Amino acid sequence: MSSLVKEDLEKKLFKPLSQHLYEFIEIEFPAQDRYYLCVSVTKREEVKIIIVKHYRIGLDEKYEVTKKWSLNDLEMIDGKEADTDNPFFDLHFKKVYRLEAYSCASKYAFARTVNKLNHAYLKKELQIVNFDPTYINDDSIWSSNNKDCLVLMRICFYAFNLLCLSLCPLPL
Repeated sequence: MSSLVKEDLEKKLFKPLSQHLYEFIEIEFPAQDRYYLCVSVTKREEVKIIIVKHYRIGLDEKYEVTKKWSLNDLEMIDGKEADTDNPFFDLHFKKVYRLEAYSCASKYAFARTVNKLNHAYLKKELQIVNFDPTYINDDSIWSSNNKDCLVLMRICFYAFNLLCLSLCPLPL
């Protein structure tokens, strides 16, 4: 489903703006329409962070840009609590924007993409705080193009170890 939404967003919104959509996550809003937080790159290699409203008129899907920032203006991404599984995070521009991702995994996917594009295009000091660095940094064994599948694999590995420890009696 998300690949179809990404294709539709790319075709109807980002290609006409001469941008390439790298990542998008669904964010929670009190309104009944859907909202996406998108990261794109322009032809001039400017990285943009955009909030897009998604709604329907009849059978037609429509997308509308509601907020747009440059990655260059982003000072910090605050994941709120690194030790808990929560979807809340703040984007610090001149103003702080409090957001709620659809899931904790999507929050991490967004932070990984911003971190990767920052290193590729800007190479500026960007603070990413209150995230587990194991899942953010590309130099980590658990971070790759497989993204969240590796996070799940690591959780399964820990669960398996706990199960083995609980089943095997310790020598006295």
